[in-house]
Amino acid sequence: MNAFMLPLAIGAPQIVLIVIVVLLIFGGRKIPELMRGLGSGIKEFKDASKDDDDTTTSSTSDAKKVEDPK
Repeated sequence: MNAFMLPLAIGAPQIVLIVIVVLLIFGGRKIPELMRGLGSGIKEFKDASKDDDDTTTSSTSDAKKVEDPK
């Protein structure tokens, strides 16, 4: 394995350590609220990117209609 990639290798012991640290910092009651907020943020991001794709597609098809002199 490359020496640069070695610190990025995350295994089971590192994941357990991260979970323990998160539990100690936030506590058991706060984590579901944080995950709920993270999930809603991801959902809003996906919806916004989907709307942006729809807008781009419709504006591109509108531009084609304007350029077509038929």
